[in-house]
Amino acid sequence: MMIRKILLTSLLCLASFNVFAAGDYDAGKIKAYTCTGCHGIVDYKNTYPTYKVPRIGGQNKEYLVIALQGFKSGEREHKTMNLQAEALTEQDIEDIAVYLEAQTNNPEAE
Repeated sequence: MMIRKILLTSLLCLASFNVFAAGDYDAGKIKAYTCTGCHGIVDYKNTYPTYKVPRIGGQNKEYLVIALQGFKSGEREHKTMNLQAEALTEQDIEDIAVYLEAQTNNPEAE
């Protein structure tokens, strides 16, 4: 009986994780709004230091998740991105990645 309860609990945990990690396009659209401030502007360059901001629309979801997790943990260093990512939950990251993957490189296109 105890083994059955443990197995059932494990299955429920796994099932809820898969639903949780799926990502929601509509939620991602709202959460990714801040991202477009830099990543959605064609040929955007910072004034100091001078560098181009990478385009993230249409980028692979898995890459976006790994990158945001890296910024959140501090493994990837970029002051602005570290600050932006530290406030994100794992669900936020999944939602944003699902939304951004579906975008084209045209900031006006959806």
